Amino acid sequence: MLVDSPPEERAAVAAAPPTRRGARALGLLLSAVILVLVALASIAVGAKELSLDQVWHGLFQDSGTYGDVVVGERLSRTLLGLLAGAALGLSGAVLQALTRNPLADPGILGINAGASAAVVTAITYFGVTSLSGYVWFAFLGAAAVGALVWFLGGGRGATPVRLALAGTAIGAALYGYLQAVMIMDDAALGKMRFWTVGSLASATDATIVQVLPFCLAGTVLALLLARPLNAVAMGDDTARALGVNLNRTRALAMLAATVLCGAATAACGPIVFVGLMVPHVVRSFTGPDLRWILPYATILSPVLLLGADVVGRLVARPAEVQVGVVTAIIGGPVFILLVRRRRTAQL
Repeated sequence: MLVDSPPEERAAVAAAPPTRRGARALGLLLSAVILVLVALASIAVGAKELSLDQVWHGLFQDSGTYGDVVVGERLSRTLLGLLAGAALGLSGAVLQALTRNPLADPGILGINAGASAAVVTAITYFGVTSLSGYVWFAFLGAAAVGALVWFLGGGRGATPVRLALAGTAIGAALYGYLQAVMIMDDAALGKMRFWTVGSLASATDATIVQVLPFCLAGTVLALLLARPLNAVAMGDDTARALGVNLNRTRALAMLAATVLCGAATAACGPIVFVGLMVPHVVRSFTGPDLRWILPYATILSPVLLLGADVVGRLVARPAEVQVGVVTAIIGGPVFILLVRRRRTAQL
């Protein structure tokens, strides 16, 4: 544990109805079953029509045409979707707790903008053309922006408002730089057009291996921060009274969100709304306790991402609609609904 559970929190947990904790645990198990089913659908369904028998042979017996499609393409795509979805959902939940804003998402700290700006720089000025090269530049860009936002937000004296303002300002500046470079360089525009939409189509074993350590490290750190972030969400004075080190918690939360969002963005491009929608929906039936929100977000965010990817493969056969487009189409109306509900609740 990063922070010992304070007496007040232990008392609250002990007083929580066992039936509600049991219902949450059962819901988590059900969510895991849904994730398994969606992952199987991602392997079985694609732009190229295959029967279930062909999928089975491609997965376990055939190393030829079916194996190339099922194992070489769909399985890698599904695994990357699992990693990226969990990373985006967790980073969104952490940032919503850190900024005390339930409508926050990874883009609020400029992390997506940092990754995108680094990729366009790599293409234009360093001649990087492979996805394996994009990954490292994107991750470094996300990490650099995360550190800069932390510094401009006040460092050890950072507050949720300062962090959000610094991230928004840096993100706007970087997107301006990105658009300027792409307009002046046709080659960069052509290569960036596919990446900036957000896609799982370029998934490879090498990409998964590159981002896996970052996703695992960020996930472990985020889950360990659940208790101190619970206290931070109640306000600085309350958190201090409960014995939480605010500076350390905020710094570690920034690190976890940057690592998770940076890894997902590096591998798939800037996929929007996953980190916003899933934690917000989860909070509606788990309550504000991050010890439940974070595990639920880890499981249900890949459900959304893989489900959107499957839909994108089906609606435009034999072509496909990239997953970033599908999540944006779904996320736009959902975001408007969330904002309207929030305004209604405040009236």
